[in-house]
Amino acid sequence: MRVLITNDDGIEAPGLDVLEHIAGAVSKEVWVVAPETDQSGASHSLTLAEPLRMRELGRRRYAVKGTPTDCVIMGVRFLLKDKPPDLVLSGVNRGQNLADDVNYSGTVAGAIEGCLLGVPSIALSLAIGNYETGTPIWDTPMRHGGELLRKLLKAGWPEGVVLNVNFPNCQPDEVKGMAVTTQGQRHPDLLRIEDRLDTRGKPYYWVGIERRKAKPPKGTDLWAVQSGRISVTPLQLDFTDEEALKTLAAALGE
Repeated sequence: MRVLITNDDGIEAPGLDVLEHIAGAVSKEVWVVAPETDQSGASHSLTLAEPLRMRELGRRRYAVKGTPTDCVIMGVRFLLKDKPPDLVLSGVNRGQNLADDVNYSGTVAGAIEGCLLGVPSIALSLAIGNYETGTPIWDTPMRHGGELLRKLLKAGWPEGVVLNVNFPNCQPDEVKGMAVTTQGQRHPDLLRIEDRLDTRGKPYYWVGIERRKAKPPKGTDLWAVQSGRISVTPLQLDFTDEEALKTLAAALGE
């Protein structure tokens, strides 16, 4: 099996080394194509207004001056164009990608791009909370990631579906199992803007998320991680709402 891995934290991020270890559980041929710099929050952005630059750092290891989406395209359509990868893995992100996060996440976007290019893809993150505070316990994905990956590959999943995996940030022995979950949803009031002044008295702003203890519904990704479980959420790329489609079609006389 040929595996392509990427991330959004950058080529030097420790989570990328963790993911390389996880990929090694199912493959002896792992290719790394990751951004030169941190691309957190880049979502599914694509570099079109300037050329991409790529550096070879070692055997099967490359850094791209671009987004996670750029990296996956470079890997699948350029570096491995003669023999595409069998699997794309993105992560392991330093921070959770739960609920609404998937709309902003460069980690999830890397997996989505792999799926769009016809390759089964998984995004993996270590849920250490808002603002990515605290000390990441990388031993947890290191210990459980390989076993989880083997189980997912054995089970399989449909085309047009990306798997979003989040590990709880607890000690490996404290993990209470794995849970297949739905995508949760946070309260919209949690998003806020913090305004400050620089040394010259000019205003600048930070986008942030308010920390607030919540009790998410059972079965959601938020619930799973909060309860110490590894969350696996299947995300479909077809955004069409079938019920709304029928309602609108009837209203418009279609």
